[in-house]
Amino acid sequence: MELVILSGGAAAGVVRGVQADFEKNTSCSINATFNAVGQMRDQLIGGGACDLIILTKQLIDLLIASGHVIAGSEQSLGLVKTGVAIKSGKSAPAISTREELLETLLSAKGIYFPDPEKATAGIHVMSVLKALGLDKTHSDKFRTYPNGAVAMAAMAACDEEDLIGSTQVTEINITPGCELIGLLPKEFELATDYTLGICTNAKNPELAKQLANILTGSGSAEIRKKIGFEF
Repeated sequence: MELVILSGGAAAGVVRGVQADFEKNTSCSINATFNAVGQMRDQLIGGGACDLIILTKQLIDLLIASGHVIAGSEQSLGLVKTGVAIKSGKSAPAISTREELLETLLSAKGIYFPDPEKATAGIHVMSVLKALGLDKTHSDKFRTYPNGAVAMAAMAACDEEDLIGSTQVTEINITPGCELIGLLPKEFELATDYTLGICTNAKNPELAKQLANILTGSGSAEIRKKIGFEF
């Protein structure tokens, strides 16, 4: 038996954190795909198999309205804020104000972030870069990837100095080789409610409900707090 999950990358650490115990206790394997929320939404709407989907609350609400997710099955895992990262072991630059963030980004040799069209954090980071005028002057430094975890892993693997990245704090915290140095300045803050829902065409809806309760309840609270969820 298999439970198919489509999820935004921000929830990867939670799913993986409970996976082994869930599989052992239910004799059901988890087949999870993590990517930009827009990509996961498109995969479900395009007919992709899915029992449980984890996206932003806004997207889950839209999928309920379109009939792809069962109304009443939605549950929040918590809020995730967008953070700033550097390679582990490097000196942390100042980012607490608009001016400090701009100076840090201007001096960076590479700016890593997720898909600016389909990833929650990627869309937001691009809006910040535009607000700072960097899309017109420093777009050659932008290094985008399908999701935040891939972007952070790429930054960690790069040999260059003076690199900076931004994505959901949970993706930063689960990626070896990179380090969260803080949140975006208050005026650019983004807190995203990651919400799950059971798909209308779920093949194993009861097991999906069981996992949903674990992912949003006390069974995963410690894991969620550790990687950066707020609830």
